[in-house]
Amino acid sequence: MSPARRRQMVDRHHPSLSLVRQCALLGVSRSSLYYQARAASAEDLSLMEEIDRQYLETPFFESRRMKAWLERRGMTVSRKRVQRLMRAMGLRAIYRRPSTSRRSPEHPVYPYLLRNVRITRPNQVWAADITYLPMARGFLYLVAVMDWHSRYVLAWRLSNTMEAGFCAEALEEALGQGQPEVFNTDQGSQFTSWEFTQVLQDRGVKISMDGKGRYQDNIFVERLWRTVKYEEVYLKAYASVLEAQRGLADYFRFYNGLRPTRPWATGPRPRCSTGSRMV
Repeated sequence: MSPARRRQMVDRHHPSLSLVRQCALLGVSRSSLYYQARAASAEDLSLMEEIDRQYLETPFFESRRMKAWLERRGMTVSRKRVQRLMRAMGLRAIYRRPSTSRRSPEHPVYPYLLRNVRITRPNQVWAADITYLPMARGFLYLVAVMDWHSRYVLAWRLSNTMEAGFCAEALEEALGQGQPEVFNTDQGSQFTSWEFTQVLQDRGVKISMDGKGRYQDNIFVERLWRTVKYEEVYLKAYASVLEAQRGLADYFRFYNGLRPTRPWATGPRPRCSTGSRMV
């Protein structure tokens, strides 16, 4: 279970087990029970939105280049602040890094299985990724599971933290519609976690992970984020989580059922041989 779920199991009024003992048994820090995350300032949220927009255009910008770009736009900001904000957003510059470090050393990393593989049919390859979503006040994280062949979004979830739980929930929902031969993700700790990978292993699905720093290995989901943000998120500036849930639900229904797959195409995304939407 994720740390957040283990914390939820703590019973503050247990008749015989103290909080210290419960935390030890569950493997969580007692101080985490009392931690209250501080909301980001309005200035930070404004900077994060600017960083997010520019990252879609230049994903190879690391903190030094992003700082210089922000300053050219008249925003005075230190590099450490840019680093902190990009870390909070889950953004990392795209370039090949040495494979000597991992985000979560205790999690296994799986090899990339799709080099030179032609994607010719539905349910051959699925992929998942997480992105940052700005709101009028605050921000959320969005995870989506996509079929590479049809670009169909099988499931998605929102969360205000980067815990693995919401990714596993989206995966479970997607697997309720079918099963891929290969499932591809990046090497983020959410996707290398036991909570996520065990679901795939139990189904006999092959696990593939991108080469380090190679967002091109998951390019279809990266294109999805650009589409969702420019066609929905940036236009709406959601005021609440409920508004974001409703707005994205409407948008993904449009994306899957009405939005042409190419500028010159007409009609919804293709259907599979069973007559249901391609999954």
